[in-house]
Amino acid sequence: MGEATVAAKAAGATEGASTFDAVVIGAGVAGLYQVYRLREMGMSVQGFEAGSGVGGTWYWNRYPGARFDSEAEIYQYWFDEAMFKNWQPSERFPAQPETERWLNYVADRADLRKHFRFDTRVTAARYDEARRQWAITTDAGDTVTARFLICCTGMLSAPLTSVFPGQDSFRGEIHHTARWPKERVEFVGKRVGVVGTGATGIQVIQTIAPQVGHLKVFLRTPQYVIPMRNPKYSPADWAKQGERFAQIRDRVARTFSGFEYDFENGAWADLTPAQRTEVLERLWADGSLSLWLASFAEMFFDEKVNDVVSEFVRDKMRARIKDPALCEKLIPTSYGFGTHRVPLESNYLEVFHQPNVDIVDVKQAPIERIVPEGVMTADGTVHELDILVLATGFDAGSGALTRIDIRGREGRSLKEEWGQEIRTTMGLQVHGYPNMFTTGAPLAPSAALCNMTTCLQQQVDWITACIRSMRDKGQQVIEPSQALQDQWVAHHDETANRTLVVKTDSWYMGTNVAGKPRRLLSYIGGVGTYRQKCDEVAASGYRGFTFA
Repeated sequence: MGEATVAAKAAGATEGASTFDAVVIGAGVAGLYQVYRLREMGMSVQGFEAGSGVGGTWYWNRYPGARFDSEAEIYQYWFDEAMFKNWQPSERFPAQPETERWLNYVADRADLRKHFRFDTRVTAARYDEARRQWAITTDAGDTVTARFLICCTGMLSAPLTSVFPGQDSFRGEIHHTARWPKERVEFVGKRVGVVGTGATGIQVIQTIAPQVGHLKVFLRTPQYVIPMRNPKYSPADWAKQGERFAQIRDRVARTFSGFEYDFENGAWADLTPAQRTEVLERLWADGSLSLWLASFAEMFFDEKVNDVVSEFVRDKMRARIKDPALCEKLIPTSYGFGTHRVPLESNYLEVFHQPNVDIVDVKQAPIERIVPEGVMTADGTVHELDILVLATGFDAGSGALTRIDIRGREGRSLKEEWGQEIRTTMGLQVHGYPNMFTTGAPLAPSAALCNMTTCLQQQVDWITACIRSMRDKGQQVIEPSQALQDQWVAHHDETANRTLVVKTDSWYMGTNVAGKPRRLLSYIGGVGTYRQKCDEVAASGYRGFTFA
């Protein structure tokens, strides 16, 4: 241990230090926990966060209507039972302001804030093979060095903001949902356009529709939706959840999706049509993602099963929409239920019955450009607007990392490599980038198909245990072998290719980003299975990884 590292430890990894045991990028769910775990080990650690406060996704995504679709009792940290019990969620699916307050509560309780430099974006990271260190550069022009680089950059944190020609010419206000201003945006009486009807766009639309003068929804791909059931939580309700702390913690670690529910309704083929419908009705009434993630696993593999479940959801949507013309626009028929991200909503469909709400079909007439007056579509129509909301999504999984100039051994570029093919080793490391760990990266469940606190904590725990093992053995460098990475990619693809998900174009497959290599970003073998495979690797002494 060098003198600089000792000094950094004594300073508590303060801004004056330049050499650390580890650098952590991101102050979201994963980054906060990773700093906590490394500090527990007595390591010097410096965190960097582009935002001015903690929260990650819940700092940046403050658009109208932003809220959980994971239940409050499972979107939790598990390292401090008293912390869990002492927080009081107001409802089953809390809104963004409450979630941001919760993460600030966690940061303050664990005294984590002092380990981060806020308003500081990491722009580059280069591995020095001779010194066995990473040199990390920020947008302030500073460079720090560290033995380990741990990227907790988030799976949905690289927004697609510049998507249409002419955006700079628009005379009104233009806001991307993932970079929403802290100042209030006034919608009352305004002509507003929303581009995008994924989970985020739906939350915005249902929230602002009662306020605006006129709303135009630029719709390309309709979504299957589930009505959210969001009861308030009293202190007594939360006390009951607190009594279940250990039970919930152990349960979510082993289910398919990291939620508390799982596929436990029996095999589809063993049930009668009436029994299947009873299961679907019960889960529909639950008002959660359980219909998607805890009904019948066969829905992901068998087109006939998926057709039945899809038609069940379509019937539910038709009963609410009623108008055949609206049904044709708002109800999906070109893909099956569950092969896209499934949004929860609150009166979203009913919005389109309002006389001040119009649908602009951009599949029929795509958006050609933004003009000073508003949005011009390919049929020559100019849709005049005062405010344009871009719910245009993200370069998911990989984008937050490829927007940093990361250079591994022999100067290899992660951006260039992933521009050809996205490959990782279990979503935890990448061959050719020694001592770099990742959370929320491609080819792990945390890239998309998981309750994020479940999967991110599991990855942080694995990374921490790996670094501890290295320290105990006197090892300084770890890197996955090419063979191990190839093996994991093959397993990932084999698992993915058995599902219907890979047959559908969506951000899950990277098809929302022009030129992005097509591969299912998230491991779909299940959270419990993934955890078991990670544990097996650790128990084997990290077989397939090379050490120095």
